[in-house]
Amino acid sequence: MILSEKYMISVILPTYNESGNIIKLIKKISQKLKIYNFEIIVVDDNSPDQTGDLAKREFSKNKNIKIFIREKGKDLASAILLGINKSEGEEILVMDSDFNHDPEVLPIMLAHKDSYDLVVGSRYIKGGGMEDRVRFILSFIYNLLIRSLLHLKTHDNLSGFFLLKRKHLAKFEKKNIFYGYGEYFIRLLTIAHKHNLSIYEVPVFYKNRSSGESKSKFIPMFIDYSKTVIQILGSR
Repeated sequence: MILSEKYMISVILPTYNESGNIIKLIKKISQKLKIYNFEIIVVDDNSPDQTGDLAKREFSKNKNIKIFIREKGKDLASAILLGINKSEGEEILVMDSDFNHDPEVLPIMLAHKDSYDLVVGSRYIKGGGMEDRVRFILSFIYNLLIRSLLHLKTHDNLSGFFLLKRKHLAKFEKKNIFYGYGEYFIRLLTIAHKHNLSIYEVPVFYKNRSSGESKSKFIPMFIDYSKTVIQILGSR
């Protein structure tokens, strides 16, 4: 293991009703990051299925695994922000907790951490994709629209699977980015482009969920994402 007084990687896992995934996910991430000095921060929104409590019991003796259970707040982005504020790593890695974001990709993302400021998992470059073909096509079309309207170079502006250096994140007004749900990622990429951060995309493939139920609702997501795009356009 690479030893350091400071964590090199901080993995942020926002959770809600992921009791069927969280233990397996943390163990898999830990295995993939074993050559690094890392921490894993779980921010659970007081899940009815006791995701946070389950993780606390399982990893109570592991100082690298930190569990925070929020009594207030139920939105994805502010959970990520809390995790970032509680983290210590030089690199911030954010991913979903339902295995949508495959831990197998982590070594590939980290291989580019010294060459790029921001590494993004993308479904829409060669090697990427989704098992749900209908969702893939709809999301692909919508991503093309976002790219066109906001003049973004990234192909997947909705994935929320990313690795970002803390020193760059410190330049941003985080409270103006991390609120709401998945639309925060559009704001983050827009600001990253504005600051001319170097960005690299790695291919990711989304498999269908094997445990639990998706919290994503297509119509509310579409409305929120569209509002965010309009707000960004209006601020220019």
